Formats: sequence, structure tokens, C-alpha cells
Amino acid sequence: MYGTGSEPDVRFSFANERTFLAWIRTSLALLAAGVALDALHMPDSDVVRHALALLLALLGMLCAVAAWTRWAGAERAMRREEPLPSSWSIVIVTVGVLAVAIVLLVVGL
Repeated sequence: MYGTGSEPDVRFSFANERTFLAWIRTSLALLAAGVALDALHMPDSDVVRHALALLLALLGMLCAVAAWTRWAGAERAMRREEPLPSSWSIVIVTVGVLAVAIVLLVVGL
């Protein structure tokens, strides 16, 4: 990646790095939410609680992978002076978090 194209403006590289770190923070928050949810005692079912905790942990892992791929894609595009790539991960994380919230509302936590 660093061997192709020209060096981008340092401000854009720093902005790309801040975005990467924001995705990592989101990943850590989702993992922490999964652990916290697993530690709670929900009134209905342990299966629901474990499934939601697993979903949050998987979303956290997805965010970590997305952080790296988004950073690398943006860095490559800036160096080649190409348009920035779109991201599929935003939709998946949004739908996943929304699904967890809906289930928690229905279960009555």
C-alpha cells in the first residue's frame, strides 16, 4: 500500500487514522456490551441473553475487521488519487445493533 501512488496530505492520513480509531472504539464498546449483557440476569431466558451477547461480540469483531479494511482502502485510494471506497460494514453493524435493541425491548430488560 505504501509503495503505490504519492504521499497524501498528512491531514487526510490523520483523519483516516482517527476514523480507524473510532471504529476500534466501537468494536471495544460492542464487545464490552456483549460481556455486560451476558453478566445480566434477564427475567425470561438464558438462551436469549447468550444469543444477544454472542451477536454483540460478533458485531465487535466485525467492527475490528471493518476498521482495518476501511483504513487500508481509504489510504490506498488517497495515494492513488481515486474516489474513497464505500463500506458494507456500516449497514451490517447498524442492523445488528438495531436487532439487539428490538429484542431487548420485546423481552423487557
